[in-house]
Amino acid sequence: MTDGPEPWEPGSGPAGAEKRFAPATIRNRDAIVAVLRDALPSCGVVLEVASGSGEHAVHFAVSFPALNWQPTDSDPTAIASIATWREEAALPNLNPPIMLDAAADWPVTRADAILCINMVHIAPWDATLGLFKGAGQALPPGGLLYLYGPYIRTGVETAPSNCAFDASLKARDPRWGLRSVEHVVAAADAAGLTFDRLIDMPANNLSLLFRRRD
Repeated sequence: MTDGPEPWEPGSGPAGAEKRFAPATIRNRDAIVAVLRDALPSCGVVLEVASGSGEHAVHFAVSFPALNWQPTDSDPTAIASIATWREEAALPNLNPPIMLDAAADWPVTRADAILCINMVHIAPWDATLGLFKGAGQALPPGGLLYLYGPYIRTGVETAPSNCAFDASLKARDPRWGLRSVEHVVAAADAAGLTFDRLIDMPANNLSLLFRRRD
């Protein structure tokens, strides 16, 4: 099983037309928090690229109250959902969402850490290259770039569910699909990011941690 892109579910209540639910979030958020506890700085701004529904941003802001969370997305529908989740949560350390296209010029020029969850395989490769370029420019030396999602590893058998997921992604958009860890690491390295470590996660997903070089 993989935390793939499932259709967003509409919310309920006055803002139901805007609020969305991503079912994978509830399944993966605590496992991600467990990794982030040992990886994030103690204070500063954490930029989330491709925040989606906004559920992760709320959960992370609750889990790490000393950090200032900045959600972003390139989809206006996602921005509306994030704003609704933020308004309902009323957290002092969760900023209003801003539009950010990973492949274009970023409106954010500095962040102490950057997260990107379940985007790399559901976007053209240019978005990943833009993510690395932006992270290489925005992060301080030693700053964290954290990626989460399904990947392919040389010498490691790909789970049948991930193979099926990869085929379904490519059928929807030939520019999408699971990326190889080695390809991702090489692209990050070219942008000034050093591969730190890989952590196996539930449901055939991985955490990939990078640090900006001095």
